[in-house]
Amino acid sequence: IGNGSTLAEAVRAENKYLPKFFIELLATGEKGGKLDVMLRDLAQYFEDQLEMRRETVRAMTYPIIQLILGWYIVSFALGLIGRLKAAFAEGGQSFDFESYIQWYLQLQGVVLIVFGVVFAICVVLSRAGLFGYIWGSVATNVWPMSRVTRMFGLARFFRSMSLLIAGGLRIDHCIENSAKVTANPYMEKELLKAVPRVKEGDTLVEAFSGVKVLLPQSREMLHIGETSGQLEASLRKASEYHLAEAMHAAAIARRVLGVAISLTVALIVGYVIISFYMTYFSMVEGLMNV
Repeated sequence: IGNGSTLAEAVRAENKYLPKFFIELLATGEKGGKLDVMLRDLAQYFEDQLEMRRETVRAMTYPIIQLILGWYIVSFALGLIGRLKAAFAEGGQSFDFESYIQWYLQLQGVVLIVFGVVFAICVVLSRAGLFGYIWGSVATNVWPMSRVTRMFGLARFFRSMSLLIAGGLRIDHCIENSAKVTANPYMEKELLKAVPRVKEGDTLVEAFSGVKVLLPQSREMLHIGETSGQLEASLRKASEYHLAEAMHAAAIARRVLGVAISLTVALIVGYVIISFYMTYFSMVEGLMNV
């Protein structure tokens, strides 16, 4: 900044430390002359994100602990049952518990190595720019995360659009800059489909007619804004609506995932218990018939 660079150029030079959403929103605010409003929006956005992250951690901590403990207990129990069956099938051969523990620890070591490799691949794909688009496509189309991702992305998009239009920028430039704010490569690509049609003279409703990520409510709000001459206010209302829907969808997704994890662990534990007793009774029956 001291050398004459704009704020947008200065923060882009620090893109290793600042999130893309932060950088693009500052840039759009600077271009539209609404930097103070954008900074307030950023502060509110990060406060909302922090609160949502805390709520998510609180809601998912117990199910995740269940899942981890379930994995160790279930893998240990299933391996033990398999070894007991094998020992019984070999004519009552003695069971070496110490060797089983060694085998079990080796198994968990292999699992950790596989997990580490998968994590490393995800990091490499992320730095290559591929993971973001793949994850964006999955998160935008796979339930229950699809509605959460789409609503948050559209809330950012419409909020940025309202500020840029109020700043007097061209509509096509508003769309291009606002699409980046979604922080979702898949949604950004879809939203940018409207730019060529806007340049050809189509209305916003016509330009966005082929954009898959927009909801019917989104199109209706665009239509009301264009026909009433209150596009900026309609876009702001659209942002508020999508943000509220995103919070509601996130709460539902947390509950669904928590219940799904708990049910999965309960079913697996039930299967282990039934398998154990079936093996036990089979062994007793076999000994009685000898």
